[in-house]
Amino acid sequence: MAITNQQAARREFLAVLFEDAYYPDEVVAKGRAILVRLCERIEAEQPRDLAALYLLTHAATEEFNLLEAEFDAVGSEIETVAREEIGGDFWFVATAYGFADADAEELIAPREW
Repeated sequence: MAITNQQAARREFLAVLFEDAYYPDEVVAKGRAILVRLCERIEAEQPRDLAALYLLTHAATEEFNLLEAEFDAVGSEIETVAREEIGGDFWFVATAYGFADADAEELIAPREW
């Protein structure tokens, strides 16, 4: 499914991580795919309120939790720079889909990174 929201479709998710050799591109690409799937789910399910949005963002956050092991396996990790970039992209997604009142921390509340 192609993303129809033009803001989201143009976004280069996790761009800062792709620019830094500390983060392996093949693992960062999996993170980008998580964010693209989040956009696709938002478009398909059209959450009506923040509670419904948080269900979707929490599921995506759980996927990032699993991705942490892949970063570790290649000598990298989801540390401060990565946390900020990932969290910023979750915030971008929320605002792009009309949820500017979303709580940035609640979007990624189940994070383990």
